[in-house]
Amino acid sequence: MEFEKFPKMGRLSRTCLITEKIDGTNAQVAFDEEGNMFVGSRKRWITPEDDNYGFAAWCHENIEQLRLLGPGRHFGEWWGSGIQRRYGMQEKVFSLFNTTRWKNGCPECCRTVPVMYHGLFSSTAVDDAIHRLIEEGSLAAPGFMNPEGVVVYHQAAGVGFKKTVKNDEKSKWELDREGSK
Repeated sequence: MEFEKFPKMGRLSRTCLITEKIDGTNAQVAFDEEGNMFVGSRKRWITPEDDNYGFAAWCHENIEQLRLLGPGRHFGEWWGSGIQRRYGMQEKVFSLFNTTRWKNGCPECCRTVPVMYHGLFSSTAVDDAIHRLIEEGSLAAPGFMNPEGVVVYHQAAGVGFKKTVKNDEKSKWELDREGSK
């Protein structure tokens, strides 16, 4: 048997970033070094002819602004009118996840997910962010009082966790099963 060393453990008491979890559809836009654009959903590349809620068509309409993102993959949430919670909106929006990279501004056609906390990880900070959403509603769509939850990104570990406002203790399978009854 080949030896396998025990993996190094990260420290929990390190910086984390808590953002609002927007309920839309996962999306990405990528540019190679030559400036060619690729558009994707969570699981596949998409095109305006084989789209995901109009995201590929929107990317092609906004390609010049999106080029400002630069080479690489840029992940975010495509959300708003007709997608999941809809947020009472008439338009769709692309909100980038990497808020640290875009803290000084992103292309005009994009937003970033709202940052709720940036500091040392604590469960209290997570609970406070959830409580704020319950009391104030969505930060991404002010006035929308049914926000989904938060994403906690632990920077040292490079791992994200989600916590929802409602039914956080239940798996997606359990929720789907309850919905079919």
